[in-house]
Amino acid sequence: MKNDRHTHGLWESTAPPAPATAPLQVDQTVDVAIVGAGYTGLSAALHLAEGGARVTVLEAEEIGFGGSGRNVGLVNAGMWVMPAELPKVLGTTYGARLLDTLGNAPDLVFDLIQRHAIDCQAQRNGTLHCAASQAGLKNITERARQWAALKAPVQLLDAAAARARTGTDAYHGALLDLRAGTLQPLAYARGLARAALHAGASVHTQSPVTAARDRQTHWELRTRNGATVQARWVIVASNAYSDLDGPWASLRTELVRLPYFNMATVPLDPILRQRILPQRNGVWDTRQVLSSFRYDAAGRLIFGSVGDLSGAGLRIHTQWGRRALARLYPALKDIAFEHEWYGTIGMTADALPRLHRPARNTVSFSGYNGRGIAPGTVLGRELARLVLGTKTEQDLPLPVTPIHRAPLRRARECWYEFGARLVHGVGAR
Repeated sequence: MKNDRHTHGLWESTAPPAPATAPLQVDQTVDVAIVGAGYTGLSAALHLAEGGARVTVLEAEEIGFGGSGRNVGLVNAGMWVMPAELPKVLGTTYGARLLDTLGNAPDLVFDLIQRHAIDCQAQRNGTLHCAASQAGLKNITERARQWAALKAPVQLLDAAAARARTGTDAYHGALLDLRAGTLQPLAYARGLARAALHAGASVHTQSPVTAARDRQTHWELRTRNGATVQARWVIVASNAYSDLDGPWASLRTELVRLPYFNMATVPLDPILRQRILPQRNGVWDTRQVLSSFRYDAAGRLIFGSVGDLSGAGLRIHTQWGRRALARLYPALKDIAFEHEWYGTIGMTADALPRLHRPARNTVSFSGYNGRGIAPGTVLGRELARLVLGTKTEQDLPLPVTPIHRAPLRRARECWYEFGARLVHGVGAR
C-alpha cells in the first residue's frame, strides 16, 4: 500500500493481505462503474454483483487507502446529530427513514463479516460515549432518552458504572450502545473487496479516473493509463478523498476536512487489561476536541484525537496524546507506543451525510462526519438497490440535494488543525 508510517500505521501492519488487484489495462463495458474502494464503494459493488450486475471498481490508490483504512474502528449506530433532530432537519419521512437505516446499520456490518468470513477482529460488545463534564452528562442523558424512546438497546451509566467499564474516574457517566462494536478498519475494507470479487465484481487499484464523458446512452470513464470503462451508471464513492482536480471535484468542495490521529501502545500486560476497559468497549468522549480509545486484538490500546501528524503537529499531538492517556491511566505513564497515524474526516454543515446526483445516472453518498463504517456500508447497499431497480430514488433514506460549496472551506480546515494544536499544545504542558 502507498503509505508511510503516519498514514495507516497499526492497521496496515496487522491487516490480512489485500486481495490481488491491478491497474485497469483493458477497456471494459459494464453496468456500473464505482469510483473509490472504501466502505461505500465496496459495499455497493458487493450488493450489485450479488444482484447480477456487471460492476467495476476504480480506485486511485489501494483498497481502503482513504478514511476506510485510517479510522479508529468504532462501528457506531446513528450520527452525531441527536435522534430527535433528524425529522426537524430532513422532515418526518426522511428523518424517520434515516434514523431506522443508520440505527440498524451495525447489523449489516456484522452480518457481512459473519456471512463472508471477514477476518477483521470484529467485536460487538457495545461502545461507550463518556461524559467528560456535567454538560457532557446532560448531553448523553438526553441522547439516551431519545434513543430509548425509539426502543434502541442503550443504557445510561452513572459515574460508578462508567468507572467500572473504563477503569478511570475521569467521567461523570457514559452512554452504552449495545448495537455497536469495534473492528480492524483496513481489514474490514479488504474483506469487503474480497467478498465483492468473489461475487463477480472487478476491482482495479492504481486507476484514478481522469475524465468522465456522458455518451448519452452510457458513461465513458478514462483512467490515468488511458484504459476506459463504459458504464450505464456511475457511483462516486470517494468522499473526503475526492480529487479536487477530478471529474467530480464539486463533491469535495462541499466537505470540510477534519484531521484525526491515532496512537497505539505496545500490547498491554493482561493484568492491566483487566483494569483498563475490562470489557473491551470502544470509547469516545464529549469534549469539543474529543478523544477516543479502544483495544485491538493483541491488547494494544489505541488512543486518538483531532489533529494531523505533519510538521509541528507530529510533536504537539503525540506529546499531548501521551500525557492525556497517562492522566486517564497513570499506570500507562511510561508505556511505549508502536504506531502513530492519521487521516481526514469529511464534515458537512449539519453533520449529516448527503445524497447527490452530480450528473445523469450518477449518484453519490458522502459526508459521514466521522461515522463512516456503518453508514458507508449501509448506504453503499442502498445505492446498489437504486441501481438494480429494487428501490426508487424516493425510497432512499436521504433526499437528493444540490451540491453546496462549503463557505470558507480552506480557512476552516486550517482552523481545525490550528485549534487542535492550540488545545493540545496547552494540554501538553
